[in-house]
Amino acid sequence: MRLLIVEDEEVLGENLKKILEMRGFAVDLLADALKARTRLHLYKDEYSLLLLDLGLPGMDGQTLTRNLRERGLTIPIIILTGKSDTKNKIELLNSGADDYVVKPFSSDELVARINSVLRRPAKVIPPSRKIGSIEIDSATHRLRYGTTEIPLTTKEYSLFECLSNRPNEVVTRDELCTQVWDFNSLSWSNVLDVHMKNLRKKLHQSDYGTHLETIRGIGYRLVV
Repeated sequence: MRLLIVEDEEVLGENLKKILEMRGFAVDLLADALKARTRLHLYKDEYSLLLLDLGLPGMDGQTLTRNLRERGLTIPIIILTGKSDTKNKIELLNSGADDYVVKPFSSDELVARINSVLRRPAKVIPPSRKIGSIEIDSATHRLRYGTTEIPLTTKEYSLFECLSNRPNEVVTRDELCTQVWDFNSLSWSNVLDVHMKNLRKKLHQSDYGTHLETIRGIGYRLVV
C-alpha cells in the first residue's frame, strides 16, 4: 500500500518515511499542503492513506482535509497534531479526518492507527456535501439552503441523511427503520409514515431541487 506523508519538519518526515517503509508501506513525502492537494487530485487512486501534519505553513492540515472532502476525495486521512485538547480533536474529526495522533507518539501506535483506518470500509461520506441545492452537514446535523437553515427534528434529519446517502435510489422501509429507530420503536406501524410526511412537507415548501417519492409498499426515494 502506498501512503502520502505531508510533513514540513524535514527530520520528522524522513524518520516517518523510514519507519513506515520498514513496516512494508510504500511512502511518498511532501512538505507542502498545496503540492499535496495537487498530487492527490492527479493521482487519487495511487494512495491508500494520507498522513498529514496539522501545523503546515500556508495551508494547515485541517484546512487541507476540509478542502479535499469538499472536492469529493475520500482517501483516509490521519492528522498528526501537537494539540491534545478535546475541542481540537473534535474539530479535526468534524473537518473530515478519519483519525488523529497526538505528538509525541510511538511508531507502534502510529502503525496501529494506520492499520485500523485501512481496515474500515472504503466508502467515506464527506461531512459536508450538497444534495441538489441543499447542503447537508453531518457534523452539526443541519440542512441549509444557501444561508437559510431548514429546521428538522432529529428523526427527520436522520431520515434525510439515510436517503441522501443513496440519492435517486429506493430505500426500503425496513432499512430506514433499522437505521433511525431502536427495536422497541419498530412495532409502531405508522411512526415512519408520520415522520416522512412531515419531512416531505418541509422539503416541498420551497424549491430546494429535491423531492421525496413514496414507492408504495416498498419505501422512499430522494429524487435529486
